[in-house]
Amino acid sequence: MRAQAELGHELEAAHRACTISEVNDRLLIQPVRGPVRGRIRPPGSKSITNRALVCAALAKGTSTLTGALDSDDTRVMVEGLRQLGIRVQRSGQHTEFDIVGCNGQIPANAADLFVGNSGTTIRFLTAMLTLGHGTYRLAGVSRMHQRPIGDLAEALSQLGADVTCDSAGNCPPVTIRGGGLRGGTAQIRGDISSQFLSGLLMACPLASSDVELVVSGELVSKPYVDMTLGVMESFGAVAIRRGSERFVIRGAQSYRASRYAIEPDASAASYFWAAAAITGGEVTVEGLSKDSLQGDVAFVECLAQMGCRVSYAADSITVSGEAERGIDVDMNAISDTVQTLSAVALFAEGPTTIRGVAHIRHKETDRIGDLARELRKFGSAVDEFPDGLRITPRATLARSASEGAPPPIEIATYHDHRMAMSLSLPGLARPGVTILNPGCTAKTYPHFFEDLAALTISPPSPGGVQ
Repeated sequence: MRAQAELGHELEAAHRACTISEVNDRLLIQPVRGPVRGRIRPPGSKSITNRALVCAALAKGTSTLTGALDSDDTRVMVEGLRQLGIRVQRSGQHTEFDIVGCNGQIPANAADLFVGNSGTTIRFLTAMLTLGHGTYRLAGVSRMHQRPIGDLAEALSQLGADVTCDSAGNCPPVTIRGGGLRGGTAQIRGDISSQFLSGLLMACPLASSDVELVVSGELVSKPYVDMTLGVMESFGAVAIRRGSERFVIRGAQSYRASRYAIEPDASAASYFWAAAAITGGEVTVEGLSKDSLQGDVAFVECLAQMGCRVSYAADSITVSGEAERGIDVDMNAISDTVQTLSAVALFAEGPTTIRGVAHIRHKETDRIGDLARELRKFGSAVDEFPDGLRITPRATLARSASEGAPPPIEIATYHDHRMAMSLSLPGLARPGVTILNPGCTAKTYPHFFEDLAALTISPPSPGGVQ
């Protein structure tokens, strides 16, 4: 009876916290009764999943990916590969993929692919399709057609490819007239997106001759490049790093099929660690460690600077205690967690300054300007800089909220999954926070609000139904 009563309590609480109105498409976040405590394993990493899909598609033989992410971003990648003639089969509740690789010979000689708003898909496939022999076009949603890709097109042209950007400002749609990569030396800017370099790195082992890639300017999100090199190596292709600005790739390599396990998404994990920091609780994320392939595990070090306790185990990371004080931090290497840290900063004593992330203005939305606009709704002073922002909370948000029911807040999400997930977190402590268009989390984490509800459910009170 006790198990049934607890299950009924959990289902009721999950429904109350996370039901999304099909009419209004809005979600009111229910504050928690006390500190958030629990364990969770987020879904697989989007970044690793899409990299592994490309490497497996180019390999000889059949690869199996386990723990893969099933989301909008990975679905458009899978569908794109299928339209190119590559067999991809899902199983295990869509978290296991079997991919029959093409051994570097793309079957289709023409394709018109829709990539939604998936930056990894359009950038990785643009580079990959230069290896084909035919004409291919990649297009997406209107926001994708505002996200520059000209630097990648120019670098590919230096290696013998024919890539054209069809929108103003060197933005998608993109047309690729494949004929293979001849190799040689190419220069690529590093200050817009590390995905340009990652796309090049994955395609270049199949160039007809050796390739040298030279990065000009500061390379943003460096851990994602390390991730790319690690995934490539697992599928048998090698790129040699020489310093932080040069990469040498031997031509005419081959990818080999592999059985590859994908880590839980560290960017997604940041929301649950932040829930602990905001409420003074304790959350353990399973499947990640200090030696994770994903650089975003370093987000917990930001929380440690704010006063939280961080514990590492072989296969988990735990954050406990409150974020007590603001910090000054360069988040260039972990820029996908900027919005998460900003949500935590609302509850800290003193200002938090985030620097080094100018490139996030070119993401799904302007993740500096639009983020600043939404944070101000919580009564905080937010100063916006070209490469970041400073958040000065009012007293502390939790203390002011306890003084009486604060006015309701509606958070615009700008079709940005990270805006929706990050700015739902203050609603765990501050009543009246409503997320507009919560369904945009389907881009990378379709079941985020259900998982958040399950983690934040309070246990039955003593004397309850047994």
